[in-house]
Amino acid sequence: MIPIIEEADIRAAIAPAAAVAAVREAFRADGEGRTTVPAVINLPIPGLHGEFHVKTAHVEGMPCVAVKVASGFYDNPKQGLPSGAGLMVLFDASTGLPVALLADNGYLTDVRTGAAGAVAAERLARERIETVGVIGSGMQARHQVACLLEVRRFRRVVAWSPDRPGLEAYAAEVRARHGLDAEPAPDAETVCRAADVLVTATPARAPIVRADWLRPGLHVTAVGADTPGKQELEAACLGRADLVVVDREAQCAAFGELASALAAGTMAPGRVHAELGAVVAGRKPGRTREDQITIVDLTGVGFQDTAIANACWTALGRA
Repeated sequence: MIPIIEEADIRAAIAPAAAVAAVREAFRADGEGRTTVPAVINLPIPGLHGEFHVKTAHVEGMPCVAVKVASGFYDNPKQGLPSGAGLMVLFDASTGLPVALLADNGYLTDVRTGAAGAVAAERLARERIETVGVIGSGMQARHQVACLLEVRRFRRVVAWSPDRPGLEAYAAEVRARHGLDAEPAPDAETVCRAADVLVTATPARAPIVRADWLRPGLHVTAVGADTPGKQELEAACLGRADLVVVDREAQCAAFGELASALAAGTMAPGRVHAELGAVVAGRKPGRTREDQITIVDLTGVGFQDTAIANACWTALGRA
């Protein structure tokens, strides 16, 4: 019987700093051509506002391969249940034998997504920022801010969500946990116009952020559009950006913000500046001017899951 590692132990092993370090190295490996990544399995559950994802990848030099199953059932909070859940199975990369089951309840997916946002901002956001705007008030809104603090210093968070009680609770938590000035905004436009870095972290299926709200110098991290049909940014946003970076171009073209822009004709094929891995590996530049508008489209790639699972396994002293 392989060991089952429980969520409490996993949370203790992987804090934001460790997650950012692991995910940064995963993107570097991808940029250097050291990853093998199959297509994602996306399984929508009709009529229930729910979905499953299956992701995996091999990363050269990492001892294990992770296979991750994650779910998102977005009406769960109405029943007092979390909207996201999941687990990962680790396999020995040299023998294919199962090593452990990480019963993380979706935590590793959440924190590695926050870490990916931080790694993107590290290369694409301006060095000096003051205000982070957040669209959303769920778990990912929390992880994005916690991980972003590992790469940038800022004093203020402005957030909006259609869930007003959840938004108030989110702002209070950010103030208490991070000592930041966190305030709810009356609408999404207020958030966008105030932000130096804007994070969109919702399961929206219609655009929230409008292109004419984007101002010079803004960096946008879009993480919500991770399955077909989701969209947080107006398609014209990508056409307006000076740099569009993606975590995996084929994947983003299939179901990320990039897919919506390509379908609308607001962005021509081939205009993607780079995959994030190439930027992290130094093969493509990140931000080069203070006034650039930059957008990163993050759909979540299997090498992030293998990397965070290996980091957890190592931190637990099992590798």
